[in-house]
Amino acid sequence: MFGIGFQEMIIILVVVLIFFGPKRLPDLAKSLGKGIAEFKKASEEVRKGIDEAVREAESEEKDSDPGPPPGDAPRSGVPPFAEGDSAPPPSAPKG
Repeated sequence: MFGIGFQEMIIILVVVLIFFGPKRLPDLAKSLGKGIAEFKKASEEVRKGIDEAVREAESEEKDSDPGPPPGDAPRSGVPPFAEGDSAPPPSAPKG
């Protein structure tokens, strides 16, 4: 847990006990526990909100741009350009 070993934890607890005293230590632990619980709850709500926003964005993307079905692309007789090409080859003017 956070890279703290058993000996370090004991030293921290002794320092806290000396600093706050044995009477306030249970209240301090209770307050710390409540704070951690509230932080976890808030972070879970934020995570759920982000997940919901991502799902809505994905569903809107799917609904707004369905694209042509595979295999039904119109054939123009012009071969598609290669990946490195920036534009299709120029066609001869008709006239």
